Amino acid sequence: MYSSDALTDLHERTHRSLRGMLDHLDAFTPEETGRAIEGFGYPSLRFQLHHVIGAERYWFGVLRGEMLTDEDEADYASLSGLRAFRDRVAAETSAYLRESTEEDLNRRRGVTTWGNKRRELTPAHVLLRTQTHAYQHLGQMTAMCRLLGRPVPPGLDFPLD
Repeated sequence: MYSSDALTDLHERTHRSLRGMLDHLDAFTPEETGRAIEGFGYPSLRFQLHHVIGAERYWFGVLRGEMLTDEDEADYASLSGLRAFRDRVAAETSAYLRESTEEDLNRRRGVTTWGNKRRELTPAHVLLRTQTHAYQHLGQMTAMCRLLGRPVPPGLDFPLD
């Protein structure tokens, strides 16, 4: 059984890493953050960040019975837009975790996903999936930064303190 405190801690640590990546990218030009780099499913740093944040938004919308698939270009057109999008999504997920009981977080329930598909999901597992997904893409962004000649400083993986 996952506690809401533990899930909240994991969520906060993940978003600390995402904020750290955004802070690192402040030194990049808009051309660099938007440059398509071959070999990555989401080809630019901005699209990688938008995908990670948007995935969390989507899945927590699914848990609330919403289909949040619309995209607003302002959410990914700039780092400031991505920062605001991250802030908004992180706050929405934090509110979901605060408002849910541990029983609710750990009980499988029916939800509707893209394409009107019905699935049985456990909200705690959705949180774990979105956060591990963020680290997968943080790794890709780290590689992209290296390819652009701007290696990421240590400390953007899972924070230990």
